[in-house]
Amino acid sequence: MTRLLLRAVVFLGSAALGLLAAALLVDGVRVTASGFVVTVAVFAVAQSLLAPLAVRATTRYAPALLGGVGVLSTFVALLLARLLTSGLRISGVAAWVLATLVVWVVTALATIVLPLVLRREDRPADGAPAAAGRRRGGRA
Repeated sequence: MTRLLLRAVVFLGSAALGLLAAALLVDGVRVTASGFVVTVAVFAVAQSLLAPLAVRATTRYAPALLGGVGVLSTFVALLLARLLTSGLRISGVAAWVLATLVVWVVTALATIVLPLVLRREDRPADGAPAAAGRRRGGRA
């Protein structure tokens, strides 16, 4: 259960960071404060559903395209977040391309870095793992 919760936090956090980065770095991308949480949730759910489907389809039918799956699923998730929420606005082809790339890179980096940061916060001040002395079943 803790692992599932950690994955959800990482996925939502990486989506939030990606959308914020796109809003800050790309002209033509605007994320409203009032719709931010809903936009992040829609984007994260869409991305979590689309990425495995795209990987499966690409592996089966077009393995040469496997590298572009993340970019494609990010674009579709952005499109869905734009269509289904009022919290995201993307204007112009260049903004769509750049926003897709920025969100893809930031979410990829965040899914690597956030678990490390969250695990570090889970440790006591002396640096010992929080689960020290516990057996595998989670009981002391």
